[in-house]
Amino acid sequence: MQNLLTTFSPKRLTGFCLAIALFELLMYMASDLIMPAMLAVTEELGAASDQIPYAFNLYLLGGVLLPWLIGPLSDHHGRRPFMLAGCAGFVLACAATTQVTQMQGFNGLRLIQGMGLGFVIAVSYPAIQDMFNESDAVKIMALLGNLALLSPLLGPLLGGLLLQWLSWRELFLLLAGLGAVSWLALWGFMPHRARPAPPGSQQPPPVPFELAALIKRYGALLSHPRFMAASVALGLMSLPLIAWIGLSPLLLIEGQGVSPLVYGLWQIPVFAAVILGNLLLNAWVEQAGVDGVLRRSLWPLCAGLVALVIASRFALSLPVLVSGLSLYALGLGMGNAALYRLALFASDDSKGLVSAMVGMISIAVMSVAGSLLALLGAGNSLESFALMAGIAGLSCPVALCLFKSRPVAHV
Repeated sequence: MQNLLTTFSPKRLTGFCLAIALFELLMYMASDLIMPAMLAVTEELGAASDQIPYAFNLYLLGGVLLPWLIGPLSDHHGRRPFMLAGCAGFVLACAATTQVTQMQGFNGLRLIQGMGLGFVIAVSYPAIQDMFNESDAVKIMALLGNLALLSPLLGPLLGGLLLQWLSWRELFLLLAGLGAVSWLALWGFMPHRARPAPPGSQQPPPVPFELAALIKRYGALLSHPRFMAASVALGLMSLPLIAWIGLSPLLLIEGQGVSPLVYGLWQIPVFAAVILGNLLLNAWVEQAGVDGVLRRSLWPLCAGLVALVIASRFALSLPVLVSGLSLYALGLGMGNAALYRLALFASDDSKGLVSAMVGMISIAVMSVAGSLLALLGAGNSLESFALMAGIAGLSCPVALCLFKSRPVAHV
């Protein structure tokens, strides 16, 4: 197979990849960049600081509302109009946020902004598969995956730096401006059609979009215990990290009195551990296999969570909390991709549909459970966070045991 597609110029393909990369980076940065400013947001809008985790969880929840529908629709009608619509919606929501006067309006716009995550998952990733051959697509997807890892590492730190000169409203204006640049780049570089099939290959006919049949297939997945156990376990595995992202402004800036910049610095050990875990995954997966890497990942993951639970019974310092979280995050980085693959192949249905469902279930678990932890008071103190996040994360191995005990779903 050709390494370079002759249908489109290298300039256009490069521009398309950069436009996709910018849009994905903005979607992740829109979450992490804003977190250091959230106390200023609640203060200016006259809301209680305990609203902070709900705004973050609504952003996550927005990412699960559309993938089930826009993925199949883009299969039928093409990727370009959906990518442009998703990017435009994000830009408009960010611009509108600069004018909000109430916390309810802010939270509603965060939900709309989060919907852009669905376009990243369900439209931009398949668009790359459409435009490039297998080896090139895998390389590009790996590079894009690094953006998802670097965003939570650099986003809070960059947000803390920018807040030295910009207000939180100006941060959203900056996101809207960069989103407009991404939209113009997508409009200029994203092809109107996928690459043609190589000579001699058989191209399957397009599948008509049938909503009733689609809902039936999703229903079959929801009714299969093995698939559900894997998807729920995936959400539970990331839950302590998601809770940390949502609650750390309360715990650090309000509770510990640190500056937004220092808040960003305390994020570095945790997310650096996630990246290190990913590197260990890449080094071990050929030798140990997916199941083997997942088993290995449970050791640091569970050790870090148990350490958090034990430490919560004493006067907990911030370095001890971050150390336990970092050990857990190392296991998360090792096991997350391995568990995702096992969830993807828990059913033999089409992987596009299964992938959308895995993403929706796991993000819904993180969003709903993260909101529940906030409601129960996990943001009140370092000790309460360590106890609740540790117990919640330790439910992941329970779901994994259920997953291992069930057969593959032939749906």
